[in-house]
Amino acid sequence: MMDRARALATLTLLSSLVAACGGGSPAPAPTPTPPPSPTPTPAPAPTPAPAPTPAPTPAPTPTPTPTIAQRAAAAASAASAAADCVAVQPFYWSVGDATGKLGDGSVGTAPPVASTVMAIASASKLVYGAYVAEERGGALTDTDVHYLTFVSGYTDFDACLQDQTVATCEAYESNGTYEAANDGKFYYGGGHMEKHANDNGLAALDNAGLASAIDATLGTSFNYSQPQLAGGIYTSAAAYGGFLQGIVGGQLQIAALLGTHPVCTQPSTCATAVYSPIPDEADHYSIGHWVEDDPSVGDGAFSSPGAFGFYPWVSHDKAWWGVLARSAKVSDEQEGVASMLCGRQIRAAWVAGQYP
Repeated sequence: MMDRARALATLTLLSSLVAACGGGSPAPAPTPTPPPSPTPTPAPAPTPAPAPTPAPTPAPTPTPTPTIAQRAAAAASAASAAADCVAVQPFYWSVGDATGKLGDGSVGTAPPVASTVMAIASASKLVYGAYVAEERGGALTDTDVHYLTFVSGYTDFDACLQDQTVATCEAYESNGTYEAANDGKFYYGGGHMEKHANDNGLAALDNAGLASAIDATLGTSFNYSQPQLAGGIYTSAAAYGGFLQGIVGGQLQIAALLGTHPVCTQPSTCATAVYSPIPDEADHYSIGHWVEDDPSVGDGAFSSPGAFGFYPWVSHDKAWWGVLARSAKVSDEQEGVASMLCGRQIRAAWVAGQYP
């Protein structure tokens, strides 16, 4: 009995101790704090694919430069077949550069050849312009320019006689008449050059003396049939070609003066032009030569066509020279214009190396 009573007392005591400590249900286990979520590392932005490299644009295939043989064949075809050239046959033509003649030919019935001597009429004008340029060392005076561009007012010119001198020709009939109303205006004619030559050391010269003076200065071999600076020379295409070669080669001072001091020439479009023998074109006139720069048909060449059809030219880039030699035996400036139209066809064919 005592053991039972002692055990019961012990149990009662333990229960009291448990109740004093909070008794009843056991305390819940603490809720664990979850670890912080890791901050996500952003995925790297995708590297854009490189833009495709465009295929290179192929360089244009350069047009091959025509050979001299191709140029000569094309020019010969133009001389034979171009309508403007058929209209003026027979004639002789040649083209060259600073080294000499590179191509030539004769077309038509009984045509002239390189050595055929003929009157070249106004093709003499370029020669006198070159003579003055050489005498001045390339530095023309204002007075020179005034006379050599045909705006001096000496516009009433007829002709010279074979046995005259420059001075007696200038005094012949109305050759030396000054017309104030035309001073400063273009008038195509021989009076300007005759007056200029008379005032600049050539007055006493006859045909032989004039040829000697011109040839000594230019290194040429020309003859004069009358002492007219603007139209008195008679010579061959071969001799004139040598003169042009000297221009293209830069041996003559006129080379640097081609196209300089240009004056308008067409009365229908220019208030300071009185007379032009080329009625359908608005070209310009420079130092004893035409500048074929009409906006519609010109190619910028420098030329000096003669009344009987002799037509010398230098290309606008001064790379080529040419001669079309014919003598229609009529005093008509339109023969020179007709040769000019043919000469342009030959020049264009030569430059392009093909015809048509």
